[in-house]
Amino acid sequence: MPIKIAPSILSARFDRLGDQVREAAEAGADMLHIDVMDGHFVPNLTMGPAIVKSIRAVTKVPFDAHLMVTHPQDFVQAFADAGVDDLTVHVESDHDVRATLRKIRDAGIRPGVVLNPATPFEKARPFLRDVDLLLMMTVHPGFSGQAFRADVVPKIREARLYVDQEGLATEIQVDGGIKVDTAPIAAEAGADILVSGSGIFPDRIRENLIAIRHAAEKGRARSKRV
Repeated sequence: MPIKIAPSILSARFDRLGDQVREAAEAGADMLHIDVMDGHFVPNLTMGPAIVKSIRAVTKVPFDAHLMVTHPQDFVQAFADAGVDDLTVHVESDHDVRATLRKIRDAGIRPGVVLNPATPFEKARPFLRDVDLLLMMTVHPGFSGQAFRADVVPKIREARLYVDQEGLATEIQVDGGIKVDTAPIAAEAGADILVSGSGIFPDRIRENLIAIRHAAEKGRARSKRV
Protein backbone atom coordinates (compact mmCIF):
# COMPACT_ATOMS: atom_id res chain seq x y z
CA MET A 1 0.00 0.00 0.00
CA PRO A 2 1.24 3.56 -0.72
CA ILE A 3 2.48 5.48 2.28
CA LYS A 4 -0.16 7.78 3.77
CA ILE A 5 0.33 11.45 4.64
CA ALA A 6 -1.64 12.98 7.51
CA PRO A 7 -1.28 16.77 7.82
CA SER A 8 -1.64 17.91 11.42
CA ILE A 9 -3.98 20.87 11.69
CA LEU A 10 -2.23 22.02 14.88
CA SER A 11 0.10 23.95 12.56
CA ALA A 12 -2.68 25.37 10.39
CA ARG A 13 -3.87 28.97 10.56
CA PHE A 14 -6.88 28.88 12.87
CA ASP A 15 -8.30 32.11 11.46
CA ARG A 16 -8.65 30.19 8.17
CA LEU A 17 -8.99 26.66 9.50
CA GLY A 18 -11.81 25.55 7.22
CA ASP A 19 -9.97 26.80 4.14
CA GLN A 20 -6.71 25.17 5.22
CA VAL A 21 -8.43 21.85 5.90
CA ARG A 22 -10.07 21.98 2.48
CA GLU A 23 -6.78 22.87 0.81
CA ALA A 24 -4.97 19.94 2.49
CA ALA A 25 -7.74 17.55 1.47
CA GLU A 26 -7.67 18.75 -2.14
CA ALA A 27 -3.88 18.41 -2.15
CA GLY A 28 -4.27 14.68 -1.53
CA ALA A 29 -4.09 14.25 2.25
CA ASP A 30 -4.98 10.67 3.16
CA MET A 31 -6.27 11.75 6.57
CA LEU A 32 -6.17 14.84 8.76
CA HIS A 33 -4.45 14.58 12.13
CA ILE A 34 -6.03 16.35 15.11
CA ASP A 35 -3.87 16.89 18.19
CA VAL A 36 -5.96 17.11 21.35
CA MET A 37 -4.16 18.38 24.48
CA ASP A 38 -5.62 18.96 27.92
CA GLY A 39 -2.97 21.19 29.52
CA HIS A 40 -2.31 18.44 32.08
CA PHE A 41 -0.90 15.33 30.37
CA VAL A 42 1.05 17.79 28.21
CA PRO A 43 1.56 21.51 28.99
CA ASN A 44 -0.26 22.83 25.94
CA LEU A 45 -4.04 23.24 25.54
CA THR A 46 -5.58 22.78 22.12
CA MET A 47 -8.80 21.87 20.32
CA GLY A 48 -11.80 19.92 21.51
CA PRO A 49 -14.80 18.20 19.92
CA ALA A 50 -16.47 21.48 18.97
CA ILE A 51 -13.65 22.39 16.59
CA VAL A 52 -13.66 18.91 15.10
CA LYS A 53 -17.40 19.11 14.53
CA SER A 54 -17.06 22.56 12.93
CA ILE A 55 -14.67 21.29 10.23
CA ARG A 56 -16.27 17.87 9.69
CA ALA A 57 -18.53 19.27 6.98
CA VAL A 58 -15.57 20.71 5.06
CA THR A 59 -14.19 17.38 3.83
CA LYS A 60 -14.82 13.64 3.75
CA VAL A 61 -11.12 12.89 4.39
CA PRO A 62 -10.81 10.72 7.54
CA PHE A 63 -10.11 12.52 10.82
CA ASP A 64 -7.38 10.98 12.95
CA ALA A 65 -7.49 12.30 16.54
CA HIS A 66 -4.56 11.90 18.93
CA LEU A 67 -5.63 12.29 22.57
CA MET A 68 -2.79 13.75 24.64
CA VAL A 69 -4.94 13.81 27.76
CA THR A 70 -4.72 12.32 31.24
CA HIS A 71 -8.07 10.50 31.16
CA PRO A 72 -8.75 9.63 27.50
CA GLN A 73 -11.65 7.33 28.37
CA ASP A 74 -13.69 10.41 29.30
CA PHE A 75 -13.43 11.89 25.79
CA VAL A 76 -14.13 8.93 23.53
CA GLN A 77 -17.84 9.45 22.92
CA ALA A 78 -17.53 13.21 22.46
CA PHE A 79 -14.97 12.82 19.68
CA ALA A 80 -16.87 9.95 18.12
CA ASP A 81 -19.96 12.16 18.01
CA ALA A 82 -17.89 15.01 16.52
CA GLY A 83 -16.97 12.83 13.56
CA VAL A 84 -13.48 11.41 14.03
CA ASP A 85 -12.61 8.14 12.31
CA ASP A 86 -9.53 7.11 14.35
CA LEU A 87 -8.75 7.76 18.01
CA THR A 88 -5.30 7.08 19.46
CA VAL A 89 -4.54 7.07 23.19
CA HIS A 90 -1.30 7.02 25.15
CA VAL A 91 -0.20 3.98 27.11
CA GLU A 92 1.34 6.53 29.52
CA SER A 93 -2.04 8.12 30.37
CA ASP A 94 -3.99 7.34 33.55
CA HIS A 95 -6.49 4.74 32.31
CA ASP A 96 -7.17 1.08 31.70
CA VAL A 97 -5.74 0.97 28.18
CA ARG A 98 -7.59 -2.17 27.09
CA ALA A 99 -10.91 -0.88 28.41
CA THR A 100 -10.43 2.45 26.63
CA LEU A 101 -9.59 0.72 23.36
CA ARG A 102 -12.72 -1.39 23.68
CA LYS A 103 -14.75 1.77 24.34
CA ILE A 104 -13.34 3.36 21.18
CA ARG A 105 -14.17 0.30 19.10
CA ASP A 106 -17.68 0.18 20.57
CA ALA A 107 -18.14 3.83 19.55
CA GLY A 108 -17.67 2.76 15.94
CA ILE A 109 -14.22 4.25 15.34
CA ARG A 110 -10.74 2.78 14.89
CA PRO A 111 -8.62 2.57 18.05
CA GLY A 112 -4.89 3.07 18.37
CA VAL A 113 -2.17 3.32 20.99
CA VAL A 114 0.59 5.92 21.25
CA LEU A 115 4.14 5.67 22.59
CA ASN A 116 6.16 8.66 23.75
CA PRO A 117 9.81 8.73 22.60
CA ALA A 118 11.16 7.30 25.87
CA THR A 119 8.54 4.54 26.19
CA PRO A 120 9.79 1.15 24.97
CA PHE A 121 7.93 -0.73 22.26
CA GLU A 122 7.14 -3.57 24.64
CA LYS A 123 4.60 -1.33 26.40
CA ALA A 124 2.43 -1.35 23.25
CA ARG A 125 2.90 -5.00 22.33
CA PRO A 126 0.06 -6.41 24.52
CA PHE A 127 -2.48 -4.19 22.73
CA LEU A 128 -1.50 -4.55 19.09
CA ARG A 129 -4.06 -7.24 18.29
CA ASP A 130 -6.78 -4.90 19.57
CA VAL A 131 -5.83 -1.77 17.59
CA ASP A 132 -5.73 -0.49 14.03
CA LEU A 133 -2.96 2.05 14.65
CA LEU A 134 0.31 2.27 16.54
CA LEU A 135 1.47 5.89 16.77
CA MET A 136 5.17 6.36 17.47
CA MET A 137 6.12 9.84 18.67
CA THR A 138 9.47 11.14 17.42
CA VAL A 139 9.16 14.29 19.54
CA HIS A 140 7.94 14.76 23.09
CA PRO A 141 4.23 15.57 22.64
CA GLY A 142 2.88 19.00 23.40
CA PHE A 143 4.08 21.51 20.81
CA SER A 144 4.47 21.54 17.04
CA GLY A 145 7.70 22.41 15.25
CA GLN A 146 10.05 20.24 17.32
CA ALA A 147 13.03 18.46 15.75
CA PHE A 148 12.81 14.80 14.75
CA ARG A 149 14.44 12.47 17.28
CA ALA A 150 16.56 9.97 15.39
CA ASP A 151 16.97 7.85 18.53
CA VAL A 152 13.37 6.64 18.05
CA VAL A 153 14.13 5.10 14.64
CA PRO A 154 15.28 1.73 16.06
CA LYS A 155 11.96 1.49 17.92
CA ILE A 156 10.06 2.07 14.67
CA ARG A 157 12.10 -0.73 13.08
CA GLU A 158 11.32 -2.99 16.05
CA ALA A 159 7.60 -2.29 15.70
CA ARG A 160 7.68 -2.93 11.94
CA LEU A 161 9.43 -6.26 12.42
CA TYR A 162 6.96 -7.37 15.10
CA VAL A 163 3.86 -6.34 13.13
CA ASP A 164 5.11 -8.15 10.04
CA GLN A 165 6.22 -11.28 11.86
CA GLU A 166 2.89 -11.56 13.68
CA GLY A 167 0.90 -10.90 10.51
CA LEU A 168 -0.95 -7.98 12.08
CA ALA A 169 -2.93 -5.40 10.12
CA THR A 170 -1.88 -2.63 12.52
CA GLU A 171 -0.68 0.48 10.70
CA ILE A 172 2.42 2.19 12.07
CA GLN A 173 2.09 5.94 12.27
CA VAL A 174 5.01 8.30 12.97
CA ASP A 175 4.55 11.84 14.26
CA GLY A 176 7.06 14.52 15.14
CA GLY A 177 9.46 16.61 13.07
CA ILE A 178 8.35 15.00 9.81
CA LYS A 179 9.58 17.11 6.91
CA VAL A 180 11.19 16.44 3.53
CA ASP A 181 14.52 15.45 5.09
CA THR A 182 13.09 13.17 7.82
CA ALA A 183 10.15 11.58 5.96
CA PRO A 184 12.45 9.11 4.13
CA ILE A 185 14.04 8.06 7.43
CA ALA A 186 10.68 7.24 9.03
CA ALA A 187 9.40 5.55 5.87
CA GLU A 188 12.51 3.41 5.48
CA ALA A 189 12.22 2.37 9.15
CA GLY A 190 8.72 1.04 8.50
CA ALA A 191 6.12 3.80 8.86
CA ASP A 192 2.82 3.37 7.02
CA ILE A 193 1.48 6.84 7.91
CA LEU A 194 3.46 10.05 8.37
CA VAL A 195 2.02 12.94 10.37
CA SER A 196 3.39 16.37 9.50
CA GLY A 197 2.32 19.71 10.91
CA SER A 198 4.80 22.52 10.27
CA GLY A 199 6.20 20.52 7.35
CA ILE A 200 2.91 21.11 5.50
CA PHE A 201 1.04 24.04 7.08
CA PRO A 202 0.33 26.93 6.86
CA ASP A 203 1.68 28.00 3.45
CA ARG A 204 2.30 26.13 0.16
CA ILE A 205 0.25 23.23 1.49
CA ARG A 206 -0.03 21.33 -1.78
CA GLU A 207 3.64 21.79 -2.64
CA ASN A 208 4.76 20.69 0.84
CA LEU A 209 2.48 17.66 0.96
CA ILE A 210 3.60 16.42 -2.46
CA ALA A 211 7.26 16.91 -1.53
CA ILE A 212 6.91 14.95 1.70
CA ARG A 213 5.04 12.15 -0.05
CA HIS A 214 7.70 11.93 -2.77
CA ALA A 215 10.51 11.88 -0.19
CA ALA A 216 8.72 9.22 1.88
CA GLU A 217 8.20 7.00 -1.15
CA LYS A 218 11.93 7.17 -1.87
CA GLY A 219 12.61 6.06 1.70
CA ARG A 220 10.19 3.17 1.43
CA ALA A 221 11.77 2.08 -1.86
CA ARG A 222 15.18 1.97 -0.14
CA SER A 223 13.77 -0.28 2.58
CA LYS A 224 12.58 -2.76 -0.05
CA ARG A 225 16.06 -2.93 -1.56
CA VAL A 226 17.68 -3.82 1.76
